[in-house]
Amino acid sequence: MGHLPEPAGHLPEHEVKALVSGFGVRVPRGAHVPADGDVRAAAADLTPPLVVKAYGPELLHKSDAGAVALGNASAEEAAAAAAGMLARGVPAEGFLVEEQAAPGVEVIIGAVRDPAFGPVLLVGLGGVLTEVLDDAALRLLPVTEADVRGMLGELRGKALLEGYRGRPGVDLDALVKTVLAVADALGSPAFEGFAEFELNPVICSPDGVIAVDARLVPGSREGEEGTSHRAAAVPSHRGTRETTGSVANRTVTFDALFAPRAVAVVGASTKKPNFGNMFLGFYQKVFSGPIYAVHPTAPSIDGVPCVKSLAEADVDYALVAVPASQCADVVAQASGIPFVQVMSGGFGETGDASAEAALLAAVPPGTRLLGPNCMGVYSPAGGQTFLGGTQGPPGTVSVVSQSGGLAGEVIKVGERRGLAYSKVATVGNSLDVTPADLLAYLGEDPSTSAIGLYLEDPRDGVALRTALAACPKPVVALVGGRSAQGREAASSHTGGMIGDGRVWTALSRQTGLALVTCQDDLVGVLDFFDRHAGRAVPEGDDGVLVIGPSGGASVLAADTFDAAGLRLDGFPAEARDALRALGLGAGTSLANPLEVPVGPRADPALVARAVTAILAHRAYPDVVAHVNAQSFFTFGDSVEPLLAYTRAVADLQRALPHTRVTLVLRNGECAPAGVEDAVRAAAREGGVPLYRGMEAAAAAISAAASALRGRRKASPRQSNGDH
Repeated sequence: MGHLPEPAGHLPEHEVKALVSGFGVRVPRGAHVPADGDVRAAAADLTPPLVVKAYGPELLHKSDAGAVALGNASAEEAAAAAAGMLARGVPAEGFLVEEQAAPGVEVIIGAVRDPAFGPVLLVGLGGVLTEVLDDAALRLLPVTEADVRGMLGELRGKALLEGYRGRPGVDLDALVKTVLAVADALGSPAFEGFAEFELNPVICSPDGVIAVDARLVPGSREGEEGTSHRAAAVPSHRGTRETTGSVANRTVTFDALFAPRAVAVVGASTKKPNFGNMFLGFYQKVFSGPIYAVHPTAPSIDGVPCVKSLAEADVDYALVAVPASQCADVVAQASGIPFVQVMSGGFGETGDASAEAALLAAVPPGTRLLGPNCMGVYSPAGGQTFLGGTQGPPGTVSVVSQSGGLAGEVIKVGERRGLAYSKVATVGNSLDVTPADLLAYLGEDPSTSAIGLYLEDPRDGVALRTALAACPKPVVALVGGRSAQGREAASSHTGGMIGDGRVWTALSRQTGLALVTCQDDLVGVLDFFDRHAGRAVPEGDDGVLVIGPSGGASVLAADTFDAAGLRLDGFPAEARDALRALGLGAGTSLANPLEVPVGPRADPALVARAVTAILAHRAYPDVVAHVNAQSFFTFGDSVEPLLAYTRAVADLQRALPHTRVTLVLRNGECAPAGVEDAVRAAAREGGVPLYRGMEAAAAAISAAASALRGRRKASPRQSNGDH
């Protein structure tokens, strides 16, 4: 079986069908002839009704060009249809005549080559209404059978496939087998370098599945598979230097990045304070090892001793804060220094790929480059920082961010809420050290229990997927600039339907990566992961128990958790009897969310007793207790009842090692100053995260459910795994 030709438009349909049929995809019987050939003779051995299709380099969308004729009752009619197309000016290079398939449910199976993640598979409801229906699911190749069945289950119109209102379902096993055959084909040498591929429609019926139209566009070959467009423009020699964790079967440590023995700062001035001077000041406050400034003539800067060049600096980490035009010369002096961070901007983010290439080429063997265009590293245990002020205590939360500013916010806001960080790395343009490199390292780091990512360009999406799939710890990501990563408008239906947001969703479903849409949820999910690290909850259950005061808050909570894909299952009869024995249920239904008295005059331990009674008869992996701070200070004047309630919730968590308890403090601004902090501290002492609204709590619990599902994923099939 041959390889794709060099890019020159799209392949004729009959050639594409010949390729996929070799992998087990069923296609109609047919014949093809050139435009001046004998269509009647070609169709003589085919069984009517017949379909006639013109093909040629200008006929990517044949239906739109009037290049398809259906229902021809004989070979003569087929020949007349072809002649009519030529008479109308259809730019035909030839004609394909096929036996017309019986009607059924029309499905699209397609793929594009994403610039960062490589081949992306799409399955959805198809035909001419593909874009109108916009009902499709995505996965990154390679895929498993479970992935494919999951894709079909995600379709809004899945009832068309399963059967509805007395109509039989289609042969789902045959459809799954066809999708897997396409996945095998796309991973084979025969499809190497493809840009877009599409079977649309694939007609599905109770009797089987048949692909009646096929389209394939060879790739432009401008970039390497599995890298972004920007990364592909910069030649990399990363393979000649050490990397981290277990990416690409290399095992080297990033320990010295986060806990260097000594540091050097390049770019501090003796005359006018700048970023270099600022970082010298930061290090003087928090770093206990030797600090050096690099300056050709000065003996010291701001009390820090100087060396004339990086070549004289006996350090593990060098921070470079000089103009972009000088960075390559400075970095070239770093031989023997394990890590060099280039803070300076003015590289690929401005479109200057040549400057990035020169910088990367200057990196000495054995040295790793962080950045450029990044703020650096934060690690309280290792004395690393890029922030002023007092560092927080060491913890177990780690973050990798392509934005230094956002990383600083995540650190400061998180520490304000009680999070403690192990390692935070900003990677900027990720020219050498990538998010995948650091994720692989942090996945094996004993000081890290949860990982957060902020990404704009993954640089090496294939390696990122590999690192995510291998990571034994929960990972949450906030992805920015998705539209900026979008490919040029694709010529096929598939290319038009696959957007960057959907690709990230596919990555999430296949690896367990939790996705959030705002910085506050990124911090909130990390808090949830941190508080509940190591807590074993029942698998295969996304049920949530919500309990709190009566009112509209309970109704809105049900809507919020439903929107997050979380179930609020009801209670068995035995649990309802136990609740009635506690005096609950008078005037309210014993449903989920459960309404119980919570306020300054209520029993602070009632919620805990009610939860315990329910869990004795029905397990829930998550319990959300919510409370209205406003009611405590409208109908009372002391903080003690609210703190007593919080301590009771914390005690409940201590008694439930296999359940995650979350506290929602609504309307906290109605409490006196300092009350919210006191409530948060009391809750965290018992291992309970605190949120200001149901939406934040639902986002955190949904993220935990996603991470748990990801860790249960099976290994991808080897037959289509070499991408």
